[in-house]
Amino acid sequence: MRIAVIGTGYVGLVAGACLADSGNEVVCVDADARKVRALADGRVPIFEPGLEELVRKNGAAGRLSFTSDVAAAAEAEVVFLAVGTPEGEDGSADLAHVLEAAEGLARVREGYTLVAVKSTVPVGTGERIRRVMLQVNPGLDLDVASNPEFMKEGAAVADFQKPDRVVIGTLSERARALLGELYAPFVRTEKPILFMDPRSAELTKYAANAMLATRISFMNDIALLCERTGADVDLVRKGMGADARIGYSFLFPGVGYGGSCFPKDVKALIATGREGGLDLEILKAVERTNLRQKRALVQKAVRHFGALEGLLAAVWGLAFKPRTDDMREAPAIEVMEGLLGKGAQVRCHDPVAEPAARRWFHDRVEYARSIYDCVEGADALFVVTEWNQFRKPDLRKVKRLMRHPVIFDGRNVFDPARMRELGFAYYAIGRP
Repeated sequence: MRIAVIGTGYVGLVAGACLADSGNEVVCVDADARKVRALADGRVPIFEPGLEELVRKNGAAGRLSFTSDVAAAAEAEVVFLAVGTPEGEDGSADLAHVLEAAEGLARVREGYTLVAVKSTVPVGTGERIRRVMLQVNPGLDLDVASNPEFMKEGAAVADFQKPDRVVIGTLSERARALLGELYAPFVRTEKPILFMDPRSAELTKYAANAMLATRISFMNDIALLCERTGADVDLVRKGMGADARIGYSFLFPGVGYGGSCFPKDVKALIATGREGGLDLEILKAVERTNLRQKRALVQKAVRHFGALEGLLAAVWGLAFKPRTDDMREAPAIEVMEGLLGKGAQVRCHDPVAEPAARRWFHDRVEYARSIYDCVEGADALFVVTEWNQFRKPDLRKVKRLMRHPVIFDGRNVFDPARMRELGFAYYAIGRP
């Protein structure tokens, strides 16, 4: 099938590469000519395991190409819109890029056009896209479907190729047949394709992310309660998760959620409720808890040291989660800004996110080549992202290298009894 994907950000690039890998002829369109040239050369601007290999392989096979010319989408049987929807000043999703892409597409299309919207957009956006495109080109035979993505950063390729479900929002039988055929190779293990109306599909994406964010913030509230009562949040989590109605996913306490989806989508859903005259109090509490949690490690450090001015703080982990270089809304930003604001010096290390950190902090912090370089001479270590290589370091070496053996573990990576045995002052999340 001939496919066009407009937008080569995280969602569009993964979708384009995976659709090409299943045998389709895919052209990805992006207004950023420099990014297009890099992608055409097989250079992927984001860190996502397996993605660069897919781009290079399918580019070499002639199934995947990149261009800045939207006219390349003129003959596609399905056009995916995967452009960004950044957060507006009031927290709502900014649809300027989506509508601009829709206008450009309308100018180059004739006859039947199926637009599948992969961008995360508020309820009713599909109808706005349809109105805009028909204003530009009244002769179009147009279907606009909602096809939200549910990929996790760090596992996006696997999530696209083996999805839990595919959600398609359309009332058109023709669109349903085309998209059903396109996704058939990805659901051969009997995972469902869920067909529904476009508004329900648009809301499904927001509702799913908001529920996951709610679980994280709820567990962080429980972790704080554990600290106040002497309970152990890890034991509480195990007791809760064993209930089949609850399960274990997204019940790990920590220093809060970040990334490109949860913070933005929770705010956008709150804004959607506000526009409909509904105050979504639970989601407002989710946001407040998440912000509080991002500040928890610095507050623990202040309680331990009294003052942080002049101290050297080592930070392990910059990306908002492992297996990605994405620092958007990352808890590490709040942690390091908090440390700097209280007069501490900061030295940090992350396996892949240092370039992103340099764009944010420039020379305000020091960048270490390894976990051991990072802790040398440090007064405290802050563990912010749970990369695998942080889980089993030589802790005796870490203690020897540090000026003071104090660890603030924002992801509960280490065993408290072991840390006490080694002589560390150890502070975790929700553990006595």
